[in-house]
Amino acid sequence: MKRSSSLSSSRAEHLASPCRPLPLVLLALCLLSSLMTACAAPSQIPPYFDAFHRLPIKTAVVHEQRIAYLDVGSGPPVILIHGFGGSMWQWEHQQYALSKQFRVLTPDLPGSGISDKPDIDYRTDQMLDFCIGFMNALQIDKATLVGNSMGAGLAIGMAIAHPTRVDKLVLISGLPSQVVTKLNSRSFRQALETRAPVWLISLGNWLFGGMATESVLREIVYDHTLLTPVVIDRSNRNRRHPGIIKPIMAVRNALSSWETDFAPHLGTIAHPTMIIWGEYDRVFPMPVGEELHHRIRGSQFVKISNAGHMPQWERPELVNRLLIAYIQS
Repeated sequence: MKRSSSLSSSRAEHLASPCRPLPLVLLALCLLSSLMTACAAPSQIPPYFDAFHRLPIKTAVVHEQRIAYLDVGSGPPVILIHGFGGSMWQWEHQQYALSKQFRVLTPDLPGSGISDKPDIDYRTDQMLDFCIGFMNALQIDKATLVGNSMGAGLAIGMAIAHPTRVDKLVLISGLPSQVVTKLNSRSFRQALETRAPVWLISLGNWLFGGMATESVLREIVYDHTLLTPVVIDRSNRNRRHPGIIKPIMAVRNALSSWETDFAPHLGTIAHPTMIIWGEYDRVFPMPVGEELHHRIRGSQFVKISNAGHMPQWERPELVNRLLIAYIQS
């Protein structure tokens, strides 16, 4: 990031011609793509994180799955948890700044980024088991959890289900209760409400995903000047990781467990909590953040001007100062 195929017309006409029915061709292409992915070797973990600073990527085996993560700095542990469909790059501007005071751990969650993508349901309780397993693998008894969007939902789940493993919480554009009704993003709502089969979505992602990437980023990011070709290209590369669509769809289906098992208990959170919200968040508007603030007793609420759904990426200097002061307090 900045502070960091299309068919030819003749080919498209050929595919749509009467002698080759379009649905059968698409199905054949989809099956071919699936077979190629299934027969491929596990994806390789690149040696360095693709951002301003070349940080070595490490791996931990959690429940027999490789979890890729960054580990920089020393001091009290802070775990940065990315959101729905995201990856560790969402925290690229926090690595250097926070590592001066803390040990900063930034995983790609299972099913995301360059971590393994197991065939599981991706229910909230399963993802929490991975969080606990990740901490155990790194011998971390307790940590401050900083989560963005659905990552904030996991941080909340940790505080509710495993309170002794959490020191403080920072929820950035965090996951509220009644998620679908409070979504303001057309792209996110369509992703959560679609009933299209995984194979069809995978095929659409392969053929047309590049066109949708910039549109989604424009909903997430308020300052569109930050959406440089390098940023969009990196987002497209993240989208093309083999096997990424099924976990995303599974997480969508797992929202019901969030609503029944965790959202009703927001008022029981006793950990020190800071809530950070972008002023122009197009995914969950400002009133959603204010409601979350009122649900979590004693929490602090900070509005970040000129920022959208990822204020830690758009306004890193300000957010980093807030994080450091709050975690150290």
